[in-house]
Amino acid sequence: MADRLSPEDRSRNMARIRSTGTAPELAVRRAAHAMGLRYRLNRRDLPGTPDLVFPRFRVALFVHGCFWHRHAGCRLAATPKTRIEFWQAKFAGNTARDARQEQALVDAGWRPVVIWECETADPARLATIIRGRVMPAVEPEPVR
Repeated sequence: MADRLSPEDRSRNMARIRSTGTAPELAVRRAAHAMGLRYRLNRRDLPGTPDLVFPRFRVALFVHGCFWHRHAGCRLAATPKTRIEFWQAKFAGNTARDARQEQALVDAGWRPVVIWECETADPARLATIIRGRVMPAVEPEPVR
């Protein structure tokens, strides 16, 4: 099946895809802030430039798009029907880079955490996910 867009329109469309400040990332930021969690954005000194960094917990959080980072079993991760070899190589490179960056973070003493785009649709569920993936790093405060 041929692409429905002209090469110029496809190029314009692809150029508009953001790497930071995406709707899923903003949803995660809102939820984390509402939970009282404080974070830093896009720390370039860490491998992979995590979307949110929780220095207190040494957690580096990535908000991955299901399509680009191949969320297994997700309907948003469907492979395009055209240029299949190109897309397979692109996705393989993305997932290999993700694995290298996660390992580099672990080696540097950080805990990498991934929240998938499809997990950001429901704010209540998102808060539960953040609590379960970021908060386990927190030691409970002693009761006085």
